Amino acid sequence: MSILNSVLKIFIGDKTKKDLKKITPIVKEINNYQEKLNKISNDKLRNKTFEFKNLISNSRSEIDKEINDLNNLVNQTNDINEKEELYEKIDEKENEANKITNEILDNILPEAFAVVKETATRFLNNSKIKVTASENDILLSHKFDYIKIDDNEAFWSNKWDAAGKEIVWDMIHYDVQLIGGIVLHQGKIAEMQTGEGKTLVATLPVYLNALTGKGVHLVTVNDYLAKRDSAWMAPIFQFHGFSIDCIDYYKPNSSERKQAYEADITYGTNNEFGFDYLRDNMAHNKDDLVQRKHNYAIVDEVDSVLVDDARTPLIISGPTPLGDRHEYDQLKPKISSLVNNQKTLMNKVLADAKAYIKSGDNENGGLLLLRVFRGLPKNKALIKFLSEEGVKQLLQKTENFYMQDNNREMPKVDKELFFVIDEKTNQIDLTDKGIEALSKDNDDKNFFVLNDIGIEIAKIENEKLDPKKEAELKEKLFKNFDEKSERIHSMNQLLKAYTLFEKDIEYVVIDNKVKIVDEQTGRIMEGRRYSDGLHQAIEAKENVKVEAATQTFATITLQNYFRMYQKLSGMTGTAVTEAGEFWEIYKLDVIEIPTNRIIARKDEDDLIYKTKREKYNAVIRKVTELSSEGRPVLIGTTSVEISELLSKMLDRNKIQHNVLNAKLHKKEADVVAEAGKTGMVTIATNMAGRGTDIKLNDNVKSKGGLAIIGTERHDSRRVDRQLRGRSGRQGDPGSSQFYVSLEDNLMRLFGSERVAKVMDRMGLEDGEVIQHSMMTKSIERAQKKVEENNFGIRKRLLEYDDVMNAQREVVYKRRRHALEGSRLKLDIYNMLYDTSEDIVNRNKLQNDFKNFEFEIISNFSITSPIKYEDFNTLSEIELTIKLYKNLFDHYLKKTADNAKIAFPVIKEVFERPNNKFERIVVPFTDGVKTLNVITNLKEAYESKGEQLVEDFEKNITLALIDESWKNHLRKMDELKQSVQLAVHEQKDPLLIYKFEAFELFKSMLNSLNKEVLSFLVKANLPNQQNIQEARKTPTKQNYKTSKDEVLNSDELAERNRKVGASVSQQQREPIETIVRERPKIGRNEKVKVKNIKTGEMKTIKFKKAEILVKNGEWIII
Repeated sequence: MSILNSVLKIFIGDKTKKDLKKITPIVKEINNYQEKLNKISNDKLRNKTFEFKNLISNSRSEIDKEINDLNNLVNQTNDINEKEELYEKIDEKENEANKITNEILDNILPEAFAVVKETATRFLNNSKIKVTASENDILLSHKFDYIKIDDNEAFWSNKWDAAGKEIVWDMIHYDVQLIGGIVLHQGKIAEMQTGEGKTLVATLPVYLNALTGKGVHLVTVNDYLAKRDSAWMAPIFQFHGFSIDCIDYYKPNSSERKQAYEADITYGTNNEFGFDYLRDNMAHNKDDLVQRKHNYAIVDEVDSVLVDDARTPLIISGPTPLGDRHEYDQLKPKISSLVNNQKTLMNKVLADAKAYIKSGDNENGGLLLLRVFRGLPKNKALIKFLSEEGVKQLLQKTENFYMQDNNREMPKVDKELFFVIDEKTNQIDLTDKGIEALSKDNDDKNFFVLNDIGIEIAKIENEKLDPKKEAELKEKLFKNFDEKSERIHSMNQLLKAYTLFEKDIEYVVIDNKVKIVDEQTGRIMEGRRYSDGLHQAIEAKENVKVEAATQTFATITLQNYFRMYQKLSGMTGTAVTEAGEFWEIYKLDVIEIPTNRIIARKDEDDLIYKTKREKYNAVIRKVTELSSEGRPVLIGTTSVEISELLSKMLDRNKIQHNVLNAKLHKKEADVVAEAGKTGMVTIATNMAGRGTDIKLNDNVKSKGGLAIIGTERHDSRRVDRQLRGRSGRQGDPGSSQFYVSLEDNLMRLFGSERVAKVMDRMGLEDGEVIQHSMMTKSIERAQKKVEENNFGIRKRLLEYDDVMNAQREVVYKRRRHALEGSRLKLDIYNMLYDTSEDIVNRNKLQNDFKNFEFEIISNFSITSPIKYEDFNTLSEIELTIKLYKNLFDHYLKKTADNAKIAFPVIKEVFERPNNKFERIVVPFTDGVKTLNVITNLKEAYESKGEQLVEDFEKNITLALIDESWKNHLRKMDELKQSVQLAVHEQKDPLLIYKFEAFELFKSMLNSLNKEVLSFLVKANLPNQQNIQEARKTPTKQNYKTSKDEVLNSDELAERNRKVGASVSQQQREPIETIVRERPKIGRNEKVKVKNIKTGEMKTIKFKKAEILVKNGEWIII
């Protein structure tokens, strides 16, 4: 690949050089402007900001006036088509205005960046900056002690507190930082090495884009960085009159958090930005909304947020009925016993395999070796044996033989096992022997066997029972199906918990809670849980409290949240390896920014050993040598377990050291502060790889700088590069080297066969090592395989989530219209038209006038305005328009009558002598449901009851949207699980998911429209006694925020092959959304169809019948 890249560079040039060639002239412009600004006063420098703001405001003043005029026209018309056209024009004008604003920003960029650079220069060169005091200076001086007011003068100090640490401003933007700022403003990703000052770089595009007043969000990966950076950079922005805040200081839904979003510049963590978006879309009052439109965001550590965390859904959930019911504790002893039986069996089989191989019988030895590998791939004795000469090649040769012809011979390997593990895809298959072992103590031998529900239903229907008895048997069948589905799913998750998820590697147990460890950073991920019940299974395994299941009320992936921003950019030290993904999913280009000083760190080739024991001994020897030379050493590990093992080995050698891992995360700041001292040894998981600056003194630099020792290659090259990046910051000396063994996970699962063959051919003895650039590249190729696999998973999941996201946008848009009230009338009129069209089309197709009449009466409480003759003679479009006009007139009359009836009641309450009410609660009922509507008493009185009717429309629309959406989310979750069964029919689950999701959503919208309109039309106003004051204290909801750790799509498919259908929390109701209405019919089976117009009947193949049925003229009988 490197040769191909070299050839491509010759013909099409180096991308980095091309990118920098376009940007370099702008850097010269910035520096020229700064030379001019250097000569002006502090007050004139500050006035530049107001000049920029006025320029932007004046450039779009004409369009803003047009938008205002269009909004006035919207309020003056009731015509649905005219309103729609006006709203489209408003949106077009908004886009025009945004284009003009962006052009102005591009034009003023050099001068604006120069203003920021000159401001930084003056803060560096002066302990105090004197300016004429503004109102903003006076207000800020009451809050911050770095601003002092003396008469009409303000003095800005260059010392202030940044998240508990006093700092003295000591930074000016280098030219490479100016390049980074330009890249960020252009909506791209700036890849900048460790220590290059990404926090300072962000001040440039943040200042420029904050001039628009639309808000700039700077997104960090944790709240410490958000709070630190917002306080650290605040005076630079405040000096120019910008407001700056951090959302992580305040509680969700609080007025303080809303104020933080109103600031010109808002810092915060990725999770909180996402959760606030979801909370806004659950709000029932316009005043409860905290976020503005998503204008511009800069994402720090962009690869961590938009790649590693991208497929992780943010979830707001609440209690679900029977959520605390589960079978994990009951099943745990059975699964624990089964796993122990398999371990005992595998130890015996491995011993037999060794004996066969030693005697030269490779055929039987290879078979048994493969059996152990498929039974317990993480068996330490097996891993050690595979590192011996020729053994791994024998395993691969045997596996290839039994996998040929679509795994035809594999049952011979698996027949003695209780379960089979595929470590690469995290999947487990229970064998017949395993099912028998689990069921032996039960009277029901099918205790863990899920029957084909379609066949069972057909058997019941063939018995020709009376309808009541048949319904009872079907209900019993569904209930049994639910229970077994839940049991089988729980059993599979427990098996995974016992065999694939190891304590202190994938998770830790702290304070009797299971907490996931981030494989990328090594940090504990507070609030995150594995999805699909896996977390509950691990809790049962570890004997801690098994948390109750919850129901999703709102969810979005970070991928789709950040794609909502009008402009998005990011910065990190490691993005190039994922450049293709950034472009394909986010349309973000990655630009490599050169370092300010040449990197002096020496990166050695990997050292490759046969076994982990040899590798760790070599690491300890090297650490001892480096520490004795006075060089600080950072040892990078991939898990808590390894960090503790190395710590014990260093203790035996009496080498002083610090340990930093997920269990000891609270000591992070202290450990990092000492890591650069002479001779200090620090053992750290990947926690020390991102956002950690280890500073060195001159004595350490003279001895060779910080030495990085990696004890294992990570699956992702980015994590290894982050670890290496801790050394060699800002031109410091340093070194890095990785120690690898053939027993490492990466080498076992994806390592090249060539590595093992080379070691065998060379006949290496225990403890001997290979070091060559060719071997290092071979390991990097293995990492690329993993990265490609992970990208495929993320892309596939994104395609599923895109379906959900399209539906979310429709629902949330309609919800926002209801909440703000601006476009609600138009939505209601559209609901009227869509409902009219749906009623006409369905009943016209069936030629059913009676049902047509019934639907109009039941939904709108009026007799049909269309006669039988018209129903038969008019076309669908004509009938729809006629019905819509009648319903529209009826609705307008109903709302006018409601306002008229309500006004005397409102008038009496408002004009009472002792009236102190500000808001009142008015109950409405349609005879079935009752809804309390809160309205402003004064506004309702002044509008003669119209405001009450508008608030009624808002309240009922919001309430019914939320209820429908909550139920729809559950059905979509179940659909996503059940469609994986399509692989058995050689169909693409994604295509079926898209089709079924569309039908579900269409059905949900139709049902929602009817419910909303029915309530609006049928609801009656109360009498005077029912009106009371509205309390301002909202009811507290028992909502939880969490991030689910998502399993890959192959795991999901495998799980559903076992379960056979979705797992129901509420017995029958969810199953109705996914279970077939009739037994499954093969595509080539013959079926009988009937023409609904002519009555003609014929027998044809099902695949042809499908086409006829879709056309709407035929039905299957």
